[in-house]
Amino acid sequence: MAFILGSGSPRRLELLGQLGLVPDAVRPPDIDEDPLKGELPRPYCIRIARQKAEAVTASADDVVLCADTTVALGRRILGKPKDAHEARTFLRMMSGRRHRVITAVAVRVGPNVREKDVVSTVRMKSLSDGEIEGYLVTGDWQGKAGGYGIQGPAGALIPWISGSFTGIVGLPLAETAGLLRAAGMEVWR
Repeated sequence: MAFILGSGSPRRLELLGQLGLVPDAVRPPDIDEDPLKGELPRPYCIRIARQKAEAVTASADDVVLCADTTVALGRRILGKPKDAHEARTFLRMMSGRRHRVITAVAVRVGPNVREKDVVSTVRMKSLSDGEIEGYLVTGDWQGKAGGYGIQGPAGALIPWISGSFTGIVGLPLAETAGLLRAAGMEVWR
């Protein structure tokens, strides 16, 4: 049995390390992550995590772990910004408001997929143009849902959260550990 991480996220790899786990292989799947017309954020996130898990090549007894993190402002999905202009737009939209961060985790062994999603609420402080531009210059927004990462410089923009910090980062550890145990893996081995 091999443990395969279906993600290229260095944050997920680091978070797995906190559980004492090192994947035998890292195989980010290549799937279409565009939302379906009218798709709501939570079902979207769950669908993408499941599709990622199903797309990873693995043996029948391998444990495949995949996840997806989505930022939702109301019914709107704020994915990974294409460029600094889109990241700026996202930050302005979230400035002074609460938004949700949804992370869905899918664990597959053979044809069986178990999944769990975690929804956290985040409040971003009211941002000045200088704060937005200063953050964008860091480049930390690149490759991150909603255009920010709470574990980096953007942590200074977030005065309040309710939910799972590790879920906001990209892999809710309590739920992930439970799914991996259910798949027959030892945590903190």
